[in-house]
Amino acid sequence: MYDTARDLVDALTAAPDALDGLLAGVDDDLARRARGGDEGWSVVEVVCHLRDAEERAVERVRAIRDEDDPRIAGYDQDAWAVERDYAHDDLRAAAAAFAAHRAEHAAALRALPGDAWARAGMHVAWGRVTIENHAIHMASHDVQHLGQVARALRDARAAGGAPGDE
Repeated sequence: MYDTARDLVDALTAAPDALDGLLAGVDDDLARRARGGDEGWSVVEVVCHLRDAEERAVERVRAIRDEDDPRIAGYDQDAWAVERDYAHDDLRAAAAAFAAHRAEHAAALRALPGDAWARAGMHVAWGRVTIENHAIHMASHDVQHLGQVARALRDARAAGGAPGDE
């Protein structure tokens, strides 16, 4: 029988390592040049988005865990990208912050008793969201953006050559 809670925590915990693997050997120039996805973001911007979405995820899980039917606010990812100047942020610092937020998130999920995964809040745009729904969403979010990073790096390397390809 599947252990959904354990599987979700395992998937969430793996994402920072997968990101580190994708970023191995990537310098700042390539990370800023490599772009893709619906947003047209650079790899740096995607990693900043992952960091900030994860910070918000930790807040949401705590609210749902600790409050009865909390209101879950949305955010404008495009506005954050501009306001927080993702384009000029530090790639490695953003990846490290993502990993730290994710470790905090995973620890909070691991500590939940089984019935707490069904606790819910009311998201202003999505409606009723349980801790389990939210964890599934974040795992999917990771895979989508890790794929975006992989494609952007692949395409940028193909277009401009990898460092050392002379």
